Amino acid sequence: MGEGKSSGEILFYNRGERYFEFTNFAEYPILLDDEEWPTTEHYFQAQKFIGTPYFKYIRTLQTPRDAFSLSRQPQVSQWLRGDWEQVKQNIMYKALLAKFSQHSKLRAMLLGTGEKKIIEHTSNDSYWGDGGNGTGQNHLGRLLMKVRSELWKEPDENHLVHTSALHDADAPNGIHIMNQSYHPV
Repeated sequence: MGEGKSSGEILFYNRGERYFEFTNFAEYPILLDDEEWPTTEHYFQAQKFIGTPYFKYIRTLQTPRDAFSLSRQPQVSQWLRGDWEQVKQNIMYKALLAKFSQHSKLRAMLLGTGEKKIIEHTSNDSYWGDGGNGTGQNHLGRLLMKVRSELWKEPDENHLVHTSALHDADAPNGIHIMNQSYHPV
C-alpha cells in the first residue's frame, strides 16, 4: 500500500506492505501499565477483560492474531467489560502512544507522514478502518494522526533532533530530509 488516491493519503493494512508497522499486528513490544506486552493488539484485547482470567492470559499468547481471535470466541467474549464501548478508543490511543513513543524507528516513520491523512484501508473493518471503500470511520487512522500531533509537540527522549527522512536515490547517502525540528533536551 503506501500512498492513497491522492498524495495526501497514507494507506496501511497488509503485512509486507509499506506502513504495516502502523497496524496493531506489527510486532513491536510495548511497556504499559507496568507490564510488557508483545504488541499493541495484545494490550488492546486484554483490556477488554480486566478482572478476568483472560486479562493476563492474552498477554502470553504467541501472536497478535491469537489475541484477536481469542477475544472473539463466545466463551471468552461473554466476559467483555461493561464499559468497553465507552473506553475502547482511549485504550487504543494509550497503546498507540506507547508504541510510537517507545520505538524511535516507528516514531520517525509516523512523523515522516507529515500532515497526510492516515487510513487503515481494509474491507474487514468499518469501525477502525475505512471499510475498504472509504465509507468506514477509520478510527485507527484518526488516532494515529492524533498520536502524530502529540509526538510533534514533545521532544524525543532519545534524540536532540527529530527528522522525517525518506529515502531518495538522488540525495547524498540515499537520505532526503523532508522536515526537521530541533528540540533541546
